[in-house]
Amino acid sequence: MKKVMLLAAGLFFALGSFAQQQQAEKPVKKIEVTGSAEMEITPDEIYLNISLREYVKSKNKVEIGILEKQLQKAVIDAGIPKENLTVENVNSYNYEIYRKKKDPMEFMARKQYRLKLTKLDKINDILGAVDAEGIENTRIASYTSSKMEQYRKEVKIKALQAAKAKAEYMLTAIGNNLDGVIEIQEIGTDNYSDFRPEMSNVAMYKSAAGDAAPAADIDFKTIKIRAEVRTVFGIK
Repeated sequence: MKKVMLLAAGLFFALGSFAQQQQAEKPVKKIEVTGSAEMEITPDEIYLNISLREYVKSKNKVEIGILEKQLQKAVIDAGIPKENLTVENVNSYNYEIYRKKKDPMEFMARKQYRLKLTKLDKINDILGAVDAEGIENTRIASYTSSKMEQYRKEVKIKALQAAKAKAEYMLTAIGNNLDGVIEIQEIGTDNYSDFRPEMSNVAMYKSAAGDAAPAADIDFKTIKIRAEVRTVFGIK
């Protein structure tokens, strides 16, 4: 009798486990969609590289210190904090005319600076106040936004909202409804386009007469931020 009861109990347990397994293996109704969003913003942190170098004028060397003071004054006069101008590198170059004569002026100093700007409307005035022959080159090193992290969060949220809206209207079309989110995966998030134009010739800031050209009323190229997510939602 005990054996029969034990066998019956074992059979009941096996059937219960089988039923649970069958229920666990029952396919979950779900829908998988992707959502994306883009945002264009105007940079408010622009980093400009400016390279100055000594040169010879009427057999006299124009020293780097003079050029540097001109640049520093121009930055302050433009209303830009002086701490926004920093030295990036210092080196020297061999001046061809004096190479054979072994003149003390053979090695000429060169200095690279980085200037942080919020926009480029003052750059013509700044470069126009520095001896043009002492400016070796200028170029935009990089640019970004002081609110970049905030914008990235916003675009991710918009991408997720787009995915949910897509899933909702697709299910509504066949008479079904969402039943909560099952999975969210970021795809290609934190991507943004970064175009870095080069300004290698100071002449672009000068008029034919040598005067500083008026600042152009043109907005700086925008940064495009894009986010994409893959989502899986349950179906009621």
